Amino acid sequence: MSAVPARGESVVSITVGEPAGIGPDLCVSLALSPPAGARLLLLGDAMVLEARARALGAAVSFDRLGADDPVPAARPGHLPVLHVPVAAPVRAGMLDTANASHVLQLIDTAVDGCLSGRQAAMVTCPVHKGVINDAGIAFTGHTERLAERTGTDRVVMMLSGGGMRVALATTHLPLAAVPAAITPALLDATLAVMHAALRRDFGIDSPRILVAGLNPHAGEGGHLGREEIETIGPALARARALGIDARGPLPADTLFNPDRLAEADAVLAMYHDQGLPVLKHASFGRGVNITLGMPIVRTSVDHGTALDLAGSGRADPGSLREAVVEAIAIARRRAHP
Repeated sequence: MSAVPARGESVVSITVGEPAGIGPDLCVSLALSPPAGARLLLLGDAMVLEARARALGAAVSFDRLGADDPVPAARPGHLPVLHVPVAAPVRAGMLDTANASHVLQLIDTAVDGCLSGRQAAMVTCPVHKGVINDAGIAFTGHTERLAERTGTDRVVMMLSGGGMRVALATTHLPLAAVPAAITPALLDATLAVMHAALRRDFGIDSPRILVAGLNPHAGEGGHLGREEIETIGPALARARALGIDARGPLPADTLFNPDRLAEADAVLAMYHDQGLPVLKHASFGRGVNITLGMPIVRTSVDHGTALDLAGSGRADPGSLREAVVEAIAIARRRAHP
């Protein structure tokens, strides 16, 4: 892929996500106090955003832009929006399957903008997987759709926060399906993507990766499972032969202690709820979800749609702000390696 053209180098698009959730609330808060000098473009329904701002009593305006219009630097009280209309009226906290295709259109529009060079990065507000699937659209999550849309064979989901970076070997799978999914090919590709992304996107010359075992006590020498002996350990040996500093497999219950983490730049957990509860305990509301391995930059908030908070004024915009700052930083590193 060619370098991002200068016209879009610093523009970050932000998808509003599920319109009945807290995505609009977060964007209203961001409009009140955007990061200094950032060039941000919201993708969503302008009328939904305006209605949510009124409900929250926020004095902000959303200026509609065309897809090819220049994006100005954000200023307090103003954010530009590329208007993508919803299919059905929106009530805060009330899901509607009629708007499922709207949510996916926002994601696809952001991807297209980044691939074309109109934007340098995309940030996503939360979506509700259940209502999208209830609408008859098979949807596993942002990460998987972005891989498909960008034609990327292997992407890696990594969260950053609380002084940690935690990536996942498997993402949105039932726990019973995890052992069979952890294959040599998956681990080889995941470690290669992590190593390259930590170098390119985070400026770490020699990344150190701690790798968790799958089983309690990392299998206890085979007495509590053999995945560490037969699959994970050999994958780490292959990675080290390629110059990747991958250490483990380590027991997950002690891997996250501060002394151990001080030796690492990132952790690879085997499944979603092995690594993310630790990180979210340390950083919830300030964590950032980052998709590694794609030709475009994508970050996201570390939480869901929080339907019970939509329109209440109690939604915390901290994670969205951190995601925007991280997206800008990664885009700049890619543009100026």
